[in-house]
Amino acid sequence: MPPLTVLDRKGLTGKLSVVLVLLGISVFINYVDRGNLSIAAPMLKDELGISPARLGVLLSAFFWTYACLQPISGWLVDRLNVNWVIAGGFFLWSAATAGTGIVHAFSTLLVVRLILGIGESVAYPSYSKIIALHFPEEHRGLANSVISAGLALGPGFGMLTGGMLMARVGWRPFFIVLGLLSLLWLVPWIKWMPEARDAIHLDTSGAPSLAEFLRMRSAWGTCVGLFCGNYVNYFLITWLPYYLVRERHFSMDNMAKIGGTAYLLAACFSTLSGWLSDRWIMAGATPTRVRKTFAGGGIALAGTFIGLSVVSGPVLGVATLLLGVIFFGVSISNVWAITQTLAGPQAAGRWTGFQNFVGNLAGVVGPALTGLVLDRTGHFYWAFAILTAVAFTGTASWFFLVGPVEQVAWHKRPRAIAVPHRG
Repeated sequence: MPPLTVLDRKGLTGKLSVVLVLLGISVFINYVDRGNLSIAAPMLKDELGISPARLGVLLSAFFWTYACLQPISGWLVDRLNVNWVIAGGFFLWSAATAGTGIVHAFSTLLVVRLILGIGESVAYPSYSKIIALHFPEEHRGLANSVISAGLALGPGFGMLTGGMLMARVGWRPFFIVLGLLSLLWLVPWIKWMPEARDAIHLDTSGAPSLAEFLRMRSAWGTCVGLFCGNYVNYFLITWLPYYLVRERHFSMDNMAKIGGTAYLLAACFSTLSGWLSDRWIMAGATPTRVRKTFAGGGIALAGTFIGLSVVSGPVLGVATLLLGVIFFGVSISNVWAITQTLAGPQAAGRWTGFQNFVGNLAGVVGPALTGLVLDRTGHFYWAFAILTAVAFTGTASWFFLVGPVEQVAWHKRPRAIAVPHRG
């Protein structure tokens, strides 16, 4: 039976459109679940009596397992049925979210965050595998922008709705109900998942080894680019609520409105950017020019405006912060399209897993580093300055380390040949 795929160059099949929407919803839930601890941070800090440095450890703990398991997750989605891999991961991370609401100690909360990271570690390798299998180049901008919109809407919902609900009912009931309700996503996914197409049934004779990845400049370029973009993203997810409440003295409700608005704008501009990038390619521009312009240019402008927000007054500070988050949305719309094109279907899971491992070390380093800087300086100025420098590094990586955005011919790449010993 032929695989579920894109039918023509005008649009997507009805079923594939449903699959894409479900993937977008899963990313939305993914980022609500991973980011809500930062929304609860001011209340949680007071209830558990923990320092900013220990809070930074809690906020980064998710990424210890999430990042370290990326290579294994990438291997799994290339070898097993990707549809069931993501379903299993989704179940585990939703259960961990519900469990967050019932723990009462720093140590047990730390364990639950580690479990959350295990469950979510399969998500992005699975998304890349599915998109690389079923979407051609001229549709990958839109497909990835739906994923990116979920990435932005999740934290936005968490800050806006989650912040207001926590202020009214407390953070514990919110986590329990959210985790249990999230499990309902599995019902339509099991019904509408794309045709099972296990990686073991594909021709993997030209699939690359880890050693081949490590020798490729473009692989390291995508890793550094993602690390820098993730540093910006995880700074916003983990520390923006705390910054707005404690440094800028906004109420929980106003913090929720500002953060929610920022991520809503990011989602809108990410979707628009994905559509525009596809149209630009259809008009004859090369994927190299288009994808790098959005990924590299967007993160540079994001770092610039977010950096300016900390030295501005309240009104201008919020305005520049919103602009920075908008350009972050512009950037992320094309990041994974670059990876999927370079890797191709046969290597999308492994490349994404390796790239996401390196990229999500930003989630380990960033929140903890910000907490340490805040402990030492008592303010956020240096934390924002570091963010801007990291963003500019990401721009340089996308433009100069990543080569032409075209599929690697793995079967044509030179490989080491074992020569039998004679003697």
